[in-house]
Amino acid sequence: MSFATTSDGIRLFYESAGSGTPIIFVHEFGGNHWSWEPQLNFFPRRHRCITFAARGFPPSDIPQSVDAYSQARAADDIIDVLNAAGIDKAHVVGLSMGGFASLHCALRHPERVLSVVAAGAGYGAEKIHEDYFKGVSEQVARNFEERGAKDFAPTYAEGASRVQFQEKDPRGWQLFADRLGHHDSKGAANTMRGVQMRRPSLYDLETEFRALKAPVLVMVGDEDDHCLQPGLFLKRTIQRSALAVFPKSGHTLNLEEPDLFNRLVADFITQVEAGRWTPRDPRANPAQVMRTD
Repeated sequence: MSFATTSDGIRLFYESAGSGTPIIFVHEFGGNHWSWEPQLNFFPRRHRCITFAARGFPPSDIPQSVDAYSQARAADDIIDVLNAAGIDKAHVVGLSMGGFASLHCALRHPERVLSVVAAGAGYGAEKIHEDYFKGVSEQVARNFEERGAKDFAPTYAEGASRVQFQEKDPRGWQLFADRLGHHDSKGAANTMRGVQMRRPSLYDLETEFRALKAPVLVMVGDEDDHCLQPGLFLKRTIQRSALAVFPKSGHTLNLEEPDLFNRLVADFITQVEAGRWTPRDPRANPAQVMRTD
């Protein structure tokens, strides 16, 4: 087993497969390093692939203080894993919580990021729902603490944007729910409070996103309602970005639609490496309906 030691002394488990231009996969709150198996079975054919367990997720360390968890720390942990693996630059692919961390990594460490895939990144970003999201996040944290992960996992796994996965792939969803039940309850609660509840809204970072030079692919399911508008915001704000909307899909995109996810990410990385992922053509003026002269 391989471990990276972060700048604040936390050990993070990571594993590597394949060779080629590096890709690091950053998991969501409801998942862990195992969540990327459909990608780890595909991308190592052409890339060196890294997946890791975030702090608070076994077999990585479980800091007991909530102050050891933050959005900035989650972004910096990506770099610490790359450092441990001897990687200078990588494509960064993240889902949900991992999508937020990937975007923040590009903002904080642009010299280390070749590109970003931000899938399902939007929960809590909508300004109108900020207080609601924080309240629900606190309830989730308490449920992990008081009921334990094994008891609470089936409830969490049947959220409004998870049932699409359950309908399409009951066995895959059950495996997701079972693995969620093995989360460390303290680590999950601290992650929810320290990262999810405290992170800035994407809309508060508009200036930073407009200055971001990294190529970005935003992905969202069309039934992942609280990620749709943030996804459009990112597309309209980041210079070198595109938006992919998955039909009849929820939040767990890389597991729910692995073939489509892999194909889109592979095409994106191919275009980035060919120098073909450019800013939007200035002639494509969003204020124009039809050209008249």
